Amino acid sequence: MQEERRAYRQFVTLWLVATLLKVAVAARLPLFVDEAFYWQEGRHLAAAYSDLPGLTAWLARLGTGLGGQHVLALRAPFLLLAALLPWLVAHIAGRWYGETQGWRAGMLALLMPLAGTLGILALPDVPMAFATVLCLDAGARLLREIDAGSAAELALGLAIGALSHYRFAGVIGIGFVALLWLPEGRRVLRDPRVWVALALGVAAWAPLLSWNLENADAGLRFQLVDRHPWSFQWSGLSFLGVQTLLVTPLLFVALAWVFVGSFRGKRKDAPVQQRWFGLLGGVSTLGFFALGFFADVDRVSFHWPLPGYLALLVAVPALLAGWPRGWRTATWTLAGLGLVAMLGYYLVVSVPAWRAQQAGSKYYPYNFAGWDRLAAAVREELAGMPPGTRLLVDNFKAGAELGFALDDPGIPVLDHPLNHKHGRAPQLRLWRLESDGSRDAPTLLVVGANEVQYKSLLAHYHGLCAKLGPLPRPRVVNVDHGAQRFLLFRLPAQKAGGTCTLPAFAWIDQPAAHARVGHRFDLRGWAFKDGVGLDRVDVLLDGKPVGAAHYGEPDPGVAAYWRISVDPNHPDVGFSAGIDASAFAPGRHWLGLRLHGSDGSVEDWPEQPIAIGD
Repeated sequence: MQEERRAYRQFVTLWLVATLLKVAVAARLPLFVDEAFYWQEGRHLAAAYSDLPGLTAWLARLGTGLGGQHVLALRAPFLLLAALLPWLVAHIAGRWYGETQGWRAGMLALLMPLAGTLGILALPDVPMAFATVLCLDAGARLLREIDAGSAAELALGLAIGALSHYRFAGVIGIGFVALLWLPEGRRVLRDPRVWVALALGVAAWAPLLSWNLENADAGLRFQLVDRHPWSFQWSGLSFLGVQTLLVTPLLFVALAWVFVGSFRGKRKDAPVQQRWFGLLGGVSTLGFFALGFFADVDRVSFHWPLPGYLALLVAVPALLAGWPRGWRTATWTLAGLGLVAMLGYYLVVSVPAWRAQQAGSKYYPYNFAGWDRLAAAVREELAGMPPGTRLLVDNFKAGAELGFALDDPGIPVLDHPLNHKHGRAPQLRLWRLESDGSRDAPTLLVVGANEVQYKSLLAHYHGLCAKLGPLPRPRVVNVDHGAQRFLLFRLPAQKAGGTCTLPAFAWIDQPAAHARVGHRFDLRGWAFKDGVGLDRVDVLLDGKPVGAAHYGEPDPGVAAYWRISVDPNHPDVGFSAGIDASAFAPGRHWLGLRLHGSDGSVEDWPEQPIAIGD
């Protein structure tokens, strides 16, 4: 009893600390782009949407409806569900392995980074994980004794899961296979009360199926066909490394051990439940591992195996009880450090000065960064434009993020590759927010310069020019040294004719990003601006001018690569300069360009890091 009480106190203390930390992080973490779109869906309430069933949007609407237009209010329902999850895990483990092991399972659910950070973001994984654990508990109870309460819990879990995400269909399929595998499971499937629960769970898919029937299966096509290459890719091997880090190494080994050992059923009081937990969790995880060799690798997918881990986690404390004390201590310590690391990452993202240090690296959090700066710039521009000015953005990310910041869920969006890549184009069309670019009033156009690959950006700008007319000199919003970059254009009420005028393009050939240079170094590169050309190029260090480059040197390779460019200065678009950085202390600095157009425009180009010093 003393051990049980100690485990309970430890669990409650850890739960309180972890929950308070998560709330603190969630209150200051910038809105992730998917969260912003779920908020927008919540402001257009429907039974289902192009990317998801309805529950995530409903929860987002509930949060902001009760708490106001704040990121913490948006995330509050998800934080609440995530806070309940460890208690449910502890309850399940306590029933089959004893109360002491139950509280320890709850602590592992708090410490395992994938589960411990759940709820900080308003994402469908939260209700989906909650639904999975409900079904896990109901299945284990039904394997012991079939009763109405267990069947009702199964129906509730199936309904919440169906309203959460398409991926929950995989959980249902694996659960059904597990029941067919087990002799006791086949007995469960012969009971009419279970089939009533299954029927209620199936009915919860009706809104999503109806949406797809009405919209030519657009959602199903995106989730099952369009977003996946369905061809073998060796990058799937990275699954083991990524998951080992996200689960933490020793805990990952313990989960795998539970899967293998669950078939032996060593405990006489719960052998069937052990196999149930192992089958549901292990087969799910292996399935996602196999899927990784053929499925989408462009979007974040590291969280997909979480439902399987939660099933395996229930039995881990009983397994750890048989490990040597040193290994047990190391397992708990690594799990705690993993959670601290994940929370630390979110903290870094939420502090602009710390986030800016990641600029120029592949770890820069693009989808969190710059939206507050963009919203402030948009407000300033709109304040200086005529009454009745309209706002137009070029992709769904900017539309949703600005919508949340300005409390306007109806910002029109141009057709953009991102809208299709993320399955949001059909929904924008249903809301009648997809714009063809026509206008009859002054318009502020917002363009995300980072949302198209650089090699395709010139063609994208030409496409904007064809739709909207020559683009006037932009206001450039560079966030974190230009790692996140937005262009704001004041468009007249009517589309103008004439030569296509575009934002400037540039590249620094020497020195390369992250290069080490002396206090005096040479700089070379090229720059052009379609329609009007450039007059001069200034060189910046840490945002301060350190000299003017010699602009207009021959560089015919630029026009050969950018074949559609119509800068009148081609091929003389190269530049060079000798830079004296003796006034700058040794260490990391940011090298940039200021591009002066012949039309009077001035654009600061994104900066790149260099190290000054011998």
